[in-house]
Amino acid sequence: MANEYGTRAILKSTLGIEADDTTRDARIDRALTAAARSIDKTCGRRFWLDDTPVLRTYRTQDRIVCDDDGELLLVDDIGSVAGMVVETGSGSSFTAVTDYETSPDNAAADGVAITGLRRVNGTWGTGRVRITTKFGWPTVPADIVEASYIQASRLFKRADSPEGILGSAEWGVVRLSRRDPDVWALIEPYILPGFA
Repeated sequence: MANEYGTRAILKSTLGIEADDTTRDARIDRALTAAARSIDKTCGRRFWLDDTPVLRTYRTQDRIVCDDDGELLLVDDIGSVAGMVVETGSGSSFTAVTDYETSPDNAAADGVAITGLRRVNGTWGTGRVRITTKFGWPTVPADIVEASYIQASRLFKRADSPEGILGSAEWGVVRLSRRDPDVWALIEPYILPGFA
C-alpha cells in the first residue's frame, strides 16, 4: 500500500474486525486505496507528498494571475520548499530564478500546500517555468483522513449491499445514496475550481 490516507489497523478497528483477523486484509487495502484515489480525483489534487524532488514544467500561458504585487504563477500543490529549484527559459536553455515569493502567505506555517509563485513587481516571461521540488501537501489534512476512512468503510461494506441496496431488520430495505454527505462535507473545501 502506498499513499493511502488511512491505515489498515484503524479501518479494521472502525469496522469491528479483530486485529489478528487477516482474512479480509486484501479487501480492506483495496478499499483504502480506492477511497484515497477517489478523493484525489474529486478534489483535482493529491494530498500525499513526493518522497524525492520531482521536475515539472509549466507553460506560463493561462497560468499567470496579475495583480498590484506582480505576477502569480499558479502551480500544482507544493508541499516542501526545501531544496526547491525554479528556472525560466525554453528548449534546453533555462536560468535559475530566486526572486519569487510563495503563495498563499504563511502556507508552510499553516500546514497547507503552496499553490503559486509570485514575482514581486516582475514577470515570468513568455517561456516555460521548471520547478524541481516535492509536490503534494506537507501533511495530509485531518478532514481528508476522516473522509478516507468513511469512504473506505463504505466501499468495504459495499459487498454486503448488491445493487446499492442494504437490508436491515430495524429499517427494512434501504437504498444507499450515490454520494456520502459526510465525505462530501469534509472534502468540499479542498476541491479545486473546475473539479467535481
